[in-house]
Amino acid sequence: MNLWQKLIADARSYDSCARFWVDNDYVSATWGDLVAEAQRTVPALRRLGVGPGSRIAVVLANGPGAARALAAGWMAGAAVASLPVRVAGTDAAAYAEQLRSICDHLEPVVLLADSATLAALPQPLHHTVPAYSFESLPADGTAADPTPPGDDDVAFIQYSSGSTGTPKGCMLTPRAIAAQLDMLAQLTAAEPGETGATWLPWSHDMGLFGGLLSGWWNDVTTYYSTPQRFLMSPRTWFEDIARYGAHYTAGSPTALQVAARVTALRAKHLPGSLGQLKAAIIGAERVHWEVLEDAVANLGRFGLRRQALMPAYGLAEGTLAVTATPMDEEPRFVAMDSVALAAGRLRRAAPDDPAATRVVSAGPVCRGMELIEPEPGGDRLAPIRFRSQSLATGYYGDPTRTAEHFVDGVFDTSDLGFVIDGHLYPVGRSDDMISVAGRNVYLREVEKAIEEANDLRFGCSTVVDARLPGRSRLTLLVETGGARVDHGAVARRAATAAMSAAALPLDECVFLRRNALPRTPSGKIQRHRCRQLLAEGGFAPVASVQLAEQTEAV
Repeated sequence: MNLWQKLIADARSYDSCARFWVDNDYVSATWGDLVAEAQRTVPALRRLGVGPGSRIAVVLANGPGAARALAAGWMAGAAVASLPVRVAGTDAAAYAEQLRSICDHLEPVVLLADSATLAALPQPLHHTVPAYSFESLPADGTAADPTPPGDDDVAFIQYSSGSTGTPKGCMLTPRAIAAQLDMLAQLTAAEPGETGATWLPWSHDMGLFGGLLSGWWNDVTTYYSTPQRFLMSPRTWFEDIARYGAHYTAGSPTALQVAARVTALRAKHLPGSLGQLKAAIIGAERVHWEVLEDAVANLGRFGLRRQALMPAYGLAEGTLAVTATPMDEEPRFVAMDSVALAAGRLRRAAPDDPAATRVVSAGPVCRGMELIEPEPGGDRLAPIRFRSQSLATGYYGDPTRTAEHFVDGVFDTSDLGFVIDGHLYPVGRSDDMISVAGRNVYLREVEKAIEEANDLRFGCSTVVDARLPGRSRLTLLVETGGARVDHGAVARRAATAAMSAAALPLDECVFLRRNALPRTPSGKIQRHRCRQLLAEGGFAPVASVQLAEQTEAV
């Protein structure tokens, strides 16, 4: 199905609308009105030099201005490059340098962002590329005839915030985007007249393709909140679902855990039910079984059904989704020996073994996808590789990395996992595997054990390694709240958990305030950035505990 037929021509007759969170309330615009306003914005872009074959850089902060700029850029014929939004742990100068570096590489005709984002950037960036706010683009011109990119031209370049390194620009064609949106519609059984609710950032593939464009494609009235509103009040996610009767939503497991707990703690009642929710796609990072159980326990009294939770696996290089739990099927897990898993080995355990790791299925492959499965009988974590109708054509201006990851139509994700009965069980990234005393250790399993030993929320800690002569120095960075934390006790339990999980000797434990760890917009901790900040003295520790003596005594 043609992307532009659905998003431009068909949308003019849609009955549903987009509802954007602006100034503490939702404002509405039909999809047809959005298309018409974007079409009247095209002349302004063309006066700035935007046309077929050009590139524009856009910081897609959730709101009507960004939606209009995205549509107008496409109608003008440009490839729209989505730049990262500013994330926790970065100051204005560091963020401006990130944008400048991308723009130097991309060479866009213009940079578009909301006025607040542009006002916070240092002036030198404006000398790198002409920058304009969404608000400054007039939408009062004569509607221009759309000249969008061809089916196999580059229409979108997705720059991530980078959980593992320098942001890469994934190049997507209209054909690939249409294949993904059509597959998502089939996956969720979306029907015109239904409702969605999401707060995910549009600068992230899950927020853009699973949120903004899915609502647009499916003629579904969708409530688009903002990441800022969610961070200020996580329970607004489920309040919106209940108040507006939403059938669809999506989020990360970290967000699900926080929002479910806050909602259960602070809300005696919701303004409606969660019982109508058909599909809550949970992804963007590894899903832990305990998070799903916690969500059902906390939100079941409001009507949340277990089978509405749909763990999924995807990434920008596949446009979005690769595998997903089928509709109305309860999530499943496989119990694995925790110590073996931390070493990258697969050893089944009893489902009720309290010491086992319950690895959650991300479901079978979605339509139009193909997993390249490892040889049967393997007993180690294997690379996740796939083919897809919605696969990116490569990384913009980076033939070396493109050749490393895109080979004969197969993409090597650098993620690790295993397949059982056709279901993918993702475990983590190969970048999270380090070598200690000649053996491999998967750090996320160690971090999970540490968080469980200290009753911490999932995803609040990370282990970083610094190379010293003859060995690595291992530092645990952990966010804790409140002034009554016994840092020494937490550090000792962390050291014991790390040794028990993987015989990993921690050297120190550094305590940080909440939200001090740098993260991507989807909530994943940027381990490489943590390593850099630690080396530069960029953190402001609440406390620091040296663990050499305790570790040796374990």
